[in-house]
Amino acid sequence: MIYLFYFFAFVLVWLSFKSFLGGVRYLRYFKRELAKPLPTWTPFVTVIAPCRGLDKDLEQNLSALIELDYPDYEIIFVVDAKGDPSVAVIEEVSRKAKVRTARDSDRVSLSTKLIVAAKATDCAQKIENLREAVLHTDTRSQVFVFVDSDARPQADWLRYLVAPLEDNRNGAATGYRWFISKHRTFASEMRVAWNASIASALGTNTDSNFCWGGATAIRRDTFDAVDMSEKWRGTLSDDFAVTQAVKDAGLKIVFVPQALTPSVDDCTFNELVEFTTRQMKIVRVCEPKLWLMTLVGSGLFNSVLIASFLIVVLSDANSLAVAVAISTLLLVFGFSIGKAWLRLKAVKLVLDTYKREIGKQFFTQNTLWLLTGLLFFYNAVAALFSRRITWRGTRYELKSATETVIIGTTDDRT
Repeated sequence: MIYLFYFFAFVLVWLSFKSFLGGVRYLRYFKRELAKPLPTWTPFVTVIAPCRGLDKDLEQNLSALIELDYPDYEIIFVVDAKGDPSVAVIEEVSRKAKVRTARDSDRVSLSTKLIVAAKATDCAQKIENLREAVLHTDTRSQVFVFVDSDARPQADWLRYLVAPLEDNRNGAATGYRWFISKHRTFASEMRVAWNASIASALGTNTDSNFCWGGATAIRRDTFDAVDMSEKWRGTLSDDFAVTQAVKDAGLKIVFVPQALTPSVDDCTFNELVEFTTRQMKIVRVCEPKLWLMTLVGSGLFNSVLIASFLIVVLSDANSLAVAVAISTLLLVFGFSIGKAWLRLKAVKLVLDTYKREIGKQFFTQNTLWLLTGLLFFYNAVAALFSRRITWRGTRYELKSATETVIIGTTDDRT
């Protein structure tokens, strides 16, 4: 039995070292991308923002979209009911957009639309909203950009996100979310740490990159060529579907560090577990190999660390097993803390508006990685036993990546 421990301890240390090297590459990639000049390719863009209910600070999030440093674009807000509480906020933001257009008419052309989509019957409501929104885009639009209503982009977000698509070998460009807690509770900071480990999976490797629906850009001709509206039919996850369609077409997905998108919010412990488990259930259905890797990887991580701790506490202090266990703990802790530090350093380079808030994440980012392994394992196990999720007031069952059943809805949009 002890030899099995030695073997798995070696595997975990090796994987931790590789993860640390990934953190080195992540920081280098950010520095290299940030050293590039401001992009000059600025085609007409349509930004599509599906909304449902009142996200916390929704007006601030949507207002960020009308203050983007981009010369010529439109924003399509799309809801699934005229009476949705977000409509009043959208109308106020649209009024502000007109004021900005009049004020900055010499350098900005901006318009907004509000579209009401039909109720979804065989896909996620967000998917139905997106499929409806693309039907109302301006004929001048060369690029579609998708953004979530709980994201708060920085001013240069759109300019950088669109830039890689000047090369038509790139099928999509993507950012990713970075959570920032308004109040640094345990649950909110756990969500920050859990999400951060996924954010650093993106980088230089365009083959392994994936799209995040809260910050994805795709050329209009590519969208039409891959028949994206049809490929969305029956799905729950917009970003997994776009990722698969782009890769099937033999095109690249480019991660844009400058499109890392702040999401300023808090959550309760129940909301933390619900959010993370929902993500893993979607992964299990849409990317089963990735789900299995998460299950095995988090299981290995937790088992080896727990076994190492027990060996140190219960075994003879002079034994080889104790020496291996202590070495394992020191190496895994060192590599994991190093990876978290490098990742946080990279993010601070991009999200300069939130440097102070991100600086406060130093302690939690460098400690809570130890607990996120347990959370990932719970998420993966929970996804093994259920394919049902609740998302924005609608209950879904995920039959497959292309078959979604709506079980029921609620009227709670707050």
